[in-house]
Amino acid sequence: MIDRDLQRLEAAGTPIRVGLVGAGYIGVPAAVQLIRHVPGIRVAAIASHRLEDAGKAYHITGLSKPVIAEKACQINEAIYQGRPAITEDGLLLTQSDEIDVILDLTASIDGGASLAVSAIEHGKHVVGYNAELSATVGPILKYKADQAGVVITEADGDQPGVLMNLYRFIRGMGMRPVLCGNIKGLEDHYRTPETQRSFAAKWGQKPHMVTSFADGTKISFEQAVIANATGLRVAMRGMIGLQVPTGTPVEKVALQFDADELLEGQGIVDYVIGAAPAPGVFILAAAADKLQQNFLQYYKMGNGPLYCFTRPYHLCHFEIASSIARAELYGDATIAPQGKLQVEVVATAKRDLHPGEVLDGIGHFTLYGQCENADVVQQEGFLPMGLAEGAVVLHEIAKDQVLRIVDVEMPPGRLVDRLRKEQDAHFE
Repeated sequence: MIDRDLQRLEAAGTPIRVGLVGAGYIGVPAAVQLIRHVPGIRVAAIASHRLEDAGKAYHITGLSKPVIAEKACQINEAIYQGRPAITEDGLLLTQSDEIDVILDLTASIDGGASLAVSAIEHGKHVVGYNAELSATVGPILKYKADQAGVVITEADGDQPGVLMNLYRFIRGMGMRPVLCGNIKGLEDHYRTPETQRSFAAKWGQKPHMVTSFADGTKISFEQAVIANATGLRVAMRGMIGLQVPTGTPVEKVALQFDADELLEGQGIVDYVIGAAPAPGVFILAAAADKLQQNFLQYYKMGNGPLYCFTRPYHLCHFEIASSIARAELYGDATIAPQGKLQVEVVATAKRDLHPGEVLDGIGHFTLYGQCENADVVQQEGFLPMGLAEGAVVLHEIAKDQVLRIVDVEMPPGRLVDRLRKEQDAHFE
């Protein structure tokens, strides 16, 4: 359906006009993918802190020299004339009348919050890969988007979006997902940008980004996003995180989870290390219908009571077009919070921390993130990982200790802190 509708838009000369913000590791290939291979979508403008980065995708694809814009009206005029535009200010894209969807590929929490708020105020959908933002203030942004009649969503292709597609598929068959799982290759909470520098250089990534993958923070944010979209929880702080010999089929690993606990509870998010297919996702689901259980056994899905469904890959920017189209054409979010937070990511010390130290945030030297149920976070006053960067430590903190808000002095003037206060008040 999506492919035909996009082809229809292309034939009619009325494509979905996308403003892409963040021309980095994912941003440039995402733009190239949309420009070269996706009918019915136009990358109308690109914003990046560096103009030369903003223009890369247009240069690679051989489009005409883009207009350099310093005002929203200049972006409007360029798009109206059929020319691409570039700018250093992503907020200009949210203000342009000639853009339908904002694609946030910044991986910035406070910057992403500014983009989202401005886009919503200007009646634009927001699609992105920003699990950190969604797991921190996603509910209040979703509320604002609903009030404005627009969609805010994490994109297909990353694990949360892929898991949510699988979740909806399973629910559509009348089954109940009780575990949404992610498959990792390794986890070491104490990795730093120094230990990951060579790997990052090999793949052209930033060291702190790959550090967040290795130290468990990224997967914590991703699983929090799926929990907040489904109402699932975590079985314990940090999740269970079963580790198995490399290449063990995930269907066998899944048998190690306690089926009775999963069936009796409201369900959990979790992950396994070393299983195959990596880097895929999996869901354990229950089928209450005895007749259908018999057919699931016949179709080689096992004997139950839980059935394992997998998707062996996630292709990030290759799949992003579907979320853009779903938002604009059908008003459908790939994945978004369905109310208040269910699971959060809490800031945890990578090493002993001392008074006066400034926390350096996600994928750096001082902290790693762990999932925790949101009611526990509130009761204990834990510091959300998404708010930790820039905070000043007030007390001695031991390695592996979860920080509390009273342990730090928060930096002033951030939008994300204001949104967090608004969210807490709205969902109390």
